[in-house]
Amino acid sequence: MTETSASEPQPAGFRWALWLPLALFIAFVALVFYGLVRPADRTIESALIGKPVPAFDLKPAIAARPGLSSAVYQGGKPRLLNIFASWCIPCAVEAPQLDELGKQGVAIDGIAIRDRSEDVSAFLQKNGNPFARIGADNVSAVQLALGSSGVPETFVIDGKGVIRYQHVGVIRPEHVPLILRELKEAGL
Repeated sequence: MTETSASEPQPAGFRWALWLPLALFIAFVALVFYGLVRPADRTIESALIGKPVPAFDLKPAIAARPGLSSAVYQGGKPRLLNIFASWCIPCAVEAPQLDELGKQGVAIDGIAIRDRSEDVSAFLQKNGNPFARIGADNVSAVQLALGSSGVPETFVIDGKGVIRYQHVGVIRPEHVPLILRELKEAGL
């Protein structure tokens, strides 16, 4: 029986096998870092852009505002439709921008997704309430019918009830001019 001593050289393949886990780990970290720095655009655009809002009629999400129906969008003036939830942290982040749009004369309606009335009230108390109407979509039926994939999402709807623009995600301060331009193009 022969014993190998620690001083004997190991085969080249054996040394490579020792470094393989470290190389794989470094490659994984690099891939994750790349995904964070340059994420792919995985936005799901509604198939209804350029088409009429689907018919719906939602009960009020809170007592202080009327519910929301698709008939509101036949009024001749463009409106924003914001899909939000009290449990949605990004929805709170965009609240100041919605308030700014409201101050500039934009009519804003909301659909509260899978939410309780008292939670919606507390959210609006804390973050402001720019909404003329707020409908309660407790099972996300209207959200899905609009082609929305999450919260927050905002739609520009023209005065004839046609969806003209979809903004997926948080409305940040730099997006306000874009939203106003889309509203203007829709007839504001």
